[in-house]
Amino acid sequence: MRIALFTETFLPKVDGIVTRLRHTVEHLQRFGDQVLVVSPDGGLTEYKGARIYGVTGFPLPLYPELKLALPRPAIGEALEQFRPDIIHVVNPAVLGLAGLFYGKTMNIPLIASYHTHLPQYLQHYGLGMLEGLLWNLLKTAHNQAELNLCTSTAMMQELSSHGIERVDLWQRGVDTETFHPSLASADMRTHLSQGHPESPLLLYVGRLSAEKEIDRIKPVMAAIPGARLALVGDGPYRQELEKHFADTPTHFVGYLTGKELGSAFASADAFVFPSRTETLGLVLLEAMAAGCPVVAARSGGIPDIVQDGVNGYLFDPADDEGAIAATQRLLSQQEERETLRQNARLEAERWGWAAATRQLRNYYGAVLARQSMPSAA
Repeated sequence: MRIALFTETFLPKVDGIVTRLRHTVEHLQRFGDQVLVVSPDGGLTEYKGARIYGVTGFPLPLYPELKLALPRPAIGEALEQFRPDIIHVVNPAVLGLAGLFYGKTMNIPLIASYHTHLPQYLQHYGLGMLEGLLWNLLKTAHNQAELNLCTSTAMMQELSSHGIERVDLWQRGVDTETFHPSLASADMRTHLSQGHPESPLLLYVGRLSAEKEIDRIKPVMAAIPGARLALVGDGPYRQELEKHFADTPTHFVGYLTGKELGSAFASADAFVFPSRTETLGLVLLEAMAAGCPVVAARSGGIPDIVQDGVNGYLFDPADDEGAIAATQRLLSQQEERETLRQNARLEAERWGWAAATRQLRNYYGAVLARQSMPSAA
């Protein structure tokens, strides 16, 4: 198959969506497919054999890490040269609209996928009054597609309840080699804890942005004597968080990737994830693959991954005391913590990227088969 993949974000940016797309592109190419990635220009022209068509963009005012790339006619020329069998639009918002447009005008089957819960993000940027309008725009865009894929059952229900049709599940995936318990390291623990490896070590990995609600980890840390916090990642909310955590033993680590990131997960005592806006929470699967016990909000796609008391702990997202109690329990029950670690790893081992990509290829094939069927008389 020849697949044109439109996305609002790609390498060199680091986030959960890019991680999924990176592995998807790599495995599609391995399966013998050809992929063209249309994305904001990040200086790359190729990834794992797939061509990257970069579109010049400008930084988003509220989120300078994200580039806004506007559709332009040259994209149509690139598609004509590539001759895709199918167009897959990831989070159709701005650049993705070009994918929808050319899919319709060139009569190429369209699939869309939903990875970022934008309507809930609006509340964290003081734009909650626009939520209804945004859902209408999302509905109009997604209903152009023959199939709309979500990464959790919660998001399938959410999209369906807002009138988005033809919804199905694109299963989760995780790299179980890069993220592995054997990568636990005394040196990494010393680094994350700023020289206090004997202290309880809490970890957060991901974007430092308002919608992740990282500030809610502060009372959790305060309730655990001697606890230290490592925040791995970066983002537009970093300065505010540095002020918020200024009087605490918090280490702003910056970005880690590959085996270094795997070592960070494996070396911490607990991964604390308070976000209530997750469509899936890929980073949770990475923590679990590395054997790092998870404490997360019972919200969005997270309960699809974390079974409370089996492979992690869930807390009521409206109850800050619940997050504190869950983390205290995790750190005080060593035997139970080891059981959680083992169960978390077993859960992650079920979800390799090859299987997730095979499932995606089956969806592509089904859409193409429907497209080629003769219309009923």
